Amino acid sequence: MKLQRLLICLTCCAVATLQAAQPSATTEAPAGRPNIVLILSDDQAWGDYGFMGHADVQTPHLDRLADSGLRFDRGYVAAPICRPSLASMATGQYSFVHGVTGNDIVSKVYDDARKELEKPLQAKFHQLPSVIKLLTSNGYLAHQSGKWWEGSWQDGGFTHGMTEGERHGDKGLVIGREGLDPISEFIDEAVAGEKPFMLWYAPFLPHTPHNPPQALLEKYQGQGHALDVAKYYAMIDWFDQTCGELFETIESKGLSDNTVYLYICDNGWGAASTTLDWPRDQAFWEYAMRSKASPYENGTRTPILVSWPGVIEPQQMEGFAHSIDLFPTIAALAGLQAPDGLPGINLLDTAAVAARDTVFGSLHASHNMSLSDPDSTLQYLWCIQGDWKLLLRCHGKDTTHYRKLHEWDTAPFHLYNLKEDPGEKNDLAVAHPEIVARLTAEIAAWRAEMGAPPLPSSH
Repeated sequence: MKLQRLLICLTCCAVATLQAAQPSATTEAPAGRPNIVLILSDDQAWGDYGFMGHADVQTPHLDRLADSGLRFDRGYVAAPICRPSLASMATGQYSFVHGVTGNDIVSKVYDDARKELEKPLQAKFHQLPSVIKLLTSNGYLAHQSGKWWEGSWQDGGFTHGMTEGERHGDKGLVIGREGLDPISEFIDEAVAGEKPFMLWYAPFLPHTPHNPPQALLEKYQGQGHALDVAKYYAMIDWFDQTCGELFETIESKGLSDNTVYLYICDNGWGAASTTLDWPRDQAFWEYAMRSKASPYENGTRTPILVSWPGVIEPQQMEGFAHSIDLFPTIAALAGLQAPDGLPGINLLDTAAVAARDTVFGSLHASHNMSLSDPDSTLQYLWCIQGDWKLLLRCHGKDTTHYRKLHEWDTAPFHLYNLKEDPGEKNDLAVAHPEIVARLTAEIAAWRAEMGAPPLPSSH
């Protein structure tokens, strides 16, 4: 309770001490503005890549991408669940700013009633600047495929696309799983019109249903993995193959020299069989404890890649990257000015990367959004500074059965040293109260700087 009262006080009184990084273009296209290809995988843990050192998972095409540009192994997302994570990538804002804090306003309402409930939310969201609208207002064509939650592709400001406005992304979800013809046709149209283009390639991969090609499943079953693990690994392999097809499509059209690739994952994952001791309904949960929809590393961490061969020198970066950085980074790559006040940085600005020592994020109830009071469903705030990571447990409202994802965690805070304990198994909060207090103050100052209201009184 003392820590909770301290957080409330600090949140109300702290004065922001950090200034938002101003993006600056550090590279120019060899001829005109570059094409922008944003690749988003869906439900993949941060270590499940060849280039991240996984012993079994094979991702040769993403490995090649990682070797060809800037590689940030310590990347993070603003929220560890699909919809708010993607919303932060598009707007460059945290979820309590853009208002999309979960996947649904009311769990299991997917029909016309859901659309009516969400109209005020999406109206607010679409008033915000987005990286998509910045590009299209400056001559780009932009194609949406895969995951897109905020209405149709037209609602999102794309000039072309597949999603018509249903939950997850409806017709857009076949991309990758059923080939890349819509993307290839779009690129041909952009080339014919002599227009730079953006691709939002967010296939429903390796997301469930885990139904990989049989040959890939047998490949990973042959390594002795549990069935759910083998299926998940095979889905990652399948996703990587589609990335290879995408690269080949762009190369075959002679566009490689003027195309920038960015890669990020929306949130983590872990097969359920890897943590069978989690207090949950085994018949319901498909994923492991402390992975998707949690503030732990397997929920929030992701590698982030930026590749423009011949223009950006390959380098493995030591600093933090964040999903909120996509907007200012893409703006800089395109030679455009990002809106003032975005909290992210341009990842090509090495001074800005070096100056950042702390990153933040939050987790709200995953299927229980509140339009009038987003923080009323807040479950966690988190902060990483150097090697230290603090989780602050909040107890916002969750009226759905998804509350099982977090109700087991009754401790007011957790503290981990990620360098010594990357698996977050050794909670050091009791041993280091001074670090808990310092990082609590950092979280409070961050929220004040972002214009967040005081925490609900229950916290």
